Amino acid sequence: MREQAVDLRPPWLKTYPSSVPAEIETPRYRLLAEAPADLAARRGGASAFTTVMPNGMSGRLSFNDVDRLSDAFAAYLRENLKLPTGARIAVQTPNGLAYPIVAFGIFKAGCTLINVNPLYTATEMMHLFADAQPDAIVAIDMFAEKLADALENAPIPNVVLTSAASLFPAAPRLIIGAVQKYVRKEIPRPRFAACAFAQALAMGAQKISEGADVRAYTAGLDPDAVACLQYTGGTTGVSKAAMLSHRNLIVNVAQFLSFVGGAIREDDHVLTALPLYHCFAFTVNMLGFFFRGAHNVLIPNPRPLVNLRPAFAKAPISFITGVNTLFKGLLHERWFVEKPPQHLRLSVAGGMALHESVAKRWEQVTQTPLIEGYGLSEASPVLTFNPTLRVKPGTIGVPLPWTDIKCVDDNGREVAPGEHGELIARGPQIMSGYWRQPEETRIALRDGWLYTGDIATMDEEGYFTLVDRRKDMILVNGFNVYPNEVEATLTEHPGVKECAVVGVPDAGVGEAVRAFIVRADKSLDAEELRDFCRTRLAPYKIPRHVVFRDDLPKSNVGKILRKDLRGDMSP
Repeated sequence: MREQAVDLRPPWLKTYPSSVPAEIETPRYRLLAEAPADLAARRGGASAFTTVMPNGMSGRLSFNDVDRLSDAFAAYLRENLKLPTGARIAVQTPNGLAYPIVAFGIFKAGCTLINVNPLYTATEMMHLFADAQPDAIVAIDMFAEKLADALENAPIPNVVLTSAASLFPAAPRLIIGAVQKYVRKEIPRPRFAACAFAQALAMGAQKISEGADVRAYTAGLDPDAVACLQYTGGTTGVSKAAMLSHRNLIVNVAQFLSFVGGAIREDDHVLTALPLYHCFAFTVNMLGFFFRGAHNVLIPNPRPLVNLRPAFAKAPISFITGVNTLFKGLLHERWFVEKPPQHLRLSVAGGMALHESVAKRWEQVTQTPLIEGYGLSEASPVLTFNPTLRVKPGTIGVPLPWTDIKCVDDNGREVAPGEHGELIARGPQIMSGYWRQPEETRIALRDGWLYTGDIATMDEEGYFTLVDRRKDMILVNGFNVYPNEVEATLTEHPGVKECAVVGVPDAGVGEAVRAFIVRADKSLDAEELRDFCRTRLAPYKIPRHVVFRDDLPKSNVGKILRKDLRGDMSP
């Protein structure tokens, strides 16, 4: 009797659309520097990036502009500043037209980009500069005072200053600049030598006219050279920089573009409210949609959310990327709910857990799906995504092509489907390590696998569900409580606008569940919330402490910061 063959393939491959391969073909580019010229040839004068200000004023760059101006900035770095291959360039600007020019200019120069959050304090900047030791920095003029304080203790030899309206047409650029400088007094006088961004571009363009060959800067560059230092709290909580190579980033873009297929189109207009210096928007929006030939609509500051309204009026937004708090926030905006974007086709959530109640409400309001994926900076960042035609709500989807993922116990042994374990991953998008952190690298990368620190489960079909961060787990009388589960339950209550759950020391049970609530209904009280939870959660998961607040601390991308709440013992 013939034995039946055993299918040893990963279960998720059966969920792939027929057009999606298990492994991707050789990517279109070897180096990130090659993309702008290719897109200029393919898309020419089509809009690549548009920045829309809260007052509705805007500026745009075509694909031709991105190629030409990034050439100029590359020449400025190499010819005017005399920086060598591999020089590190910090970029500290919000979303704006300068960002893609600077980023692609750095790549064309054969240098390394260091993403820096513009909202950092001078102390945070000083620590990062001391660690990364940049050879130059491009920063926005609004924060020149903080930059000056940081540079006193961690000097950087070359400084270029941009403005909020850099590369806008003359009239709106002058109006915005005058209002910021003379009316709002937002532009301090720099206390350091600096070159204006426009001047840097002009100087670089002059070098090209004199014969500088931009393509020569990367002629001998290896695809495994570090393209980006992406600072992150990482898998162990210590701030450090993931070293991402050209190959890491290019392959990751190819992985998710091949997986989503026609879901991302050349004629898409994607709302980019997440900051480009964050790895999610950097890879998915700036690189991914750009590589596809689509149009990024950049939002310099999404807070308050009404700042997004002019963008919907300016462009036929067909795609939105964001985090749970962005989508939940928009669902509380009357202007958005009463007139949802009519061209919207698809939205993607990442960066933090997407609550099912938010996804359901989003679909009801917009009549379009909100799909969850998963990644982290150490993976460039995308690891999983829901197949657009086989979405499983509540899951982070299945691994991308050329990506292996499993859940393991504390001894590194794979757990059975449905059991909790630490999610570990391997694939060509995984970083080479942390910058100057060999011990942290050793902890995160083991036997070719990236240990993420996230607790997850895998079902029989290969879909993964994120349970929580290992470090955020609460231990109540020996029982594991995962804050994501409690938060998802709390947000189902119509009176809850936002919430966060942490564990606090408790003499009786070890740790107790403490919930911080921002109310949508001011009459909501703690006992009503507990009654709501009693039919949905086991008794030990129900919050013992409920604290009402006007707002919750958030990161630059809108992720709620549980770590800032753990020491809050408010009654």
